[in-house]
Amino acid sequence: MAKEKLIIFDTTMRDGEQSPGASMTKEEKLRIARQLERMRVDAIEAGFPAASDGDFDAVRAVAKAIKDSTVCGLARANENDVRRCGEAVKHAASPRVHTFIATSPIHMEKKLRMEPSQVVEQAVKAVRWARHYTDNIEFSPEDAGRSDIDFLCRIIEAVIKAGATTVNIPDTVGYTLPEQFGALIRQLRERVPNSHKVIWSVHCHNDLGLAVANSLAAVLNGARQVECTINGLGERAGNAALEEIVMAVRTRQDVFSCDTNIDTAQIVPASRLVANITGFPVQPNKAIVGANAFAHEAGIHQDGVIKSRDTYEIMRAEDVGWGASKLVLGKHSGRNAFRQRLQDLGIVLESEETLNAAFKRFKDLADKKHEIFDEDLHALISQESIEHVENEHYELVSLLAHSETGEEPYARVVVTEDGAEKQAEARGSGPVDASFKAIESIVASGAELLLYSVNSITTGTDAQGEVTVRLAKGGRIVNGQGADTDIVVASAKAYINALNKLHSKLDRLNPQV
Repeated sequence: MAKEKLIIFDTTMRDGEQSPGASMTKEEKLRIARQLERMRVDAIEAGFPAASDGDFDAVRAVAKAIKDSTVCGLARANENDVRRCGEAVKHAASPRVHTFIATSPIHMEKKLRMEPSQVVEQAVKAVRWARHYTDNIEFSPEDAGRSDIDFLCRIIEAVIKAGATTVNIPDTVGYTLPEQFGALIRQLRERVPNSHKVIWSVHCHNDLGLAVANSLAAVLNGARQVECTINGLGERAGNAALEEIVMAVRTRQDVFSCDTNIDTAQIVPASRLVANITGFPVQPNKAIVGANAFAHEAGIHQDGVIKSRDTYEIMRAEDVGWGASKLVLGKHSGRNAFRQRLQDLGIVLESEETLNAAFKRFKDLADKKHEIFDEDLHALISQESIEHVENEHYELVSLLAHSETGEEPYARVVVTEDGAEKQAEARGSGPVDASFKAIESIVASGAELLLYSVNSITTGTDAQGEVTVRLAKGGRIVNGQGADTDIVVASAKAYINALNKLHSKLDRLNPQV
């Protein structure tokens, strides 16, 4: 008997982007969208078009570029949002408008300040506005997990009559438990008279660490779309992780009566790309995509795996993309080989000029690092995209850092500000601290350092270090990234990158603002 299809709806570029500092440029969204298409994701939520002109342009660009996946935009249940969203996605091969309004008593009273009847009326209007652009309309009752089920039945029945084709039930604040959430989906499907006319979807947050469990409970109770993100990225504790949803369903086909169309070998490449672009590294013990996900340290485990892999492994590492990364390039590789490998990785450069600049970076890296891996290329292209897009206000020219046992470390940096060179020296508790202080003495940003994180891109002592720096100023939070075989240089690059994002206030506004 043929399995039913479970639709995978990726919201990395919309809900995932709401993580502090994770907002993306149009070019970065296009790179992620192409990888999601390669992975055969069914629907891609590309952004919140009404949030800013930059997000509108990014959603429209993704809509025009993607041919094999549905491209969706999010809109609040008001006419401006819906029409803005419709305009952004209308050129997609398969467009969708996703509109929402809060339905929990606390949200209706405290946030919307609307009566329940007004909320229903507004939801119906939003669906009707959306129908001017597409027949593929999704409706979400925000904070459904804390909403009255009788009211949920009422509003859902009304939006289905108005033309909604997907009804998404969000656990917006990650409040529900798996048994409770599964029962909610089952009861809604049973009680809403026209429930058979729509696809039932879920969107779970991870505040209690239950997003994946709640999503799977919903699938077992009839949901046939799951909204999720790569690496579980998202605001607060994040969203349900796409890779965990897909592999749980794929691995436990004895339990699930449905399956996805996902090309699972593309999961690890997608995870690395998103981590690289957003500056949110994956923890080593993260399921499926963490560096230790298929590592065995205990002797009894190693012995079992050697004798028979399935003693301790319920999935094959290669099935999700581990081991697929190839050693492809070195210092003697030419431009055509470089271009071809980028194409194989789904990286499309805008112009010959951009390719030339990226190739020069590659050659510089190859002089420092004998073996160039796919992960190095992703980091290299991200850095090139950053500098090309940002039109840097600040640029690191040179850095000298000194660290010696028993002596206070110091650093000397040369930075350009709008093309004018400035130099400064500073001492600190370490060479990175000294470098940051020297840079700050030049730029005087007054920004607060919220996070400093170092991650090795590949193995070996010659590996590039990838640094993430999170800065906050005036209510804005940005992530800066830098990569280099010298970790102090990578740190300075990341700090400068974050400063440039703070300086450039276009396209980087959080969609929730």
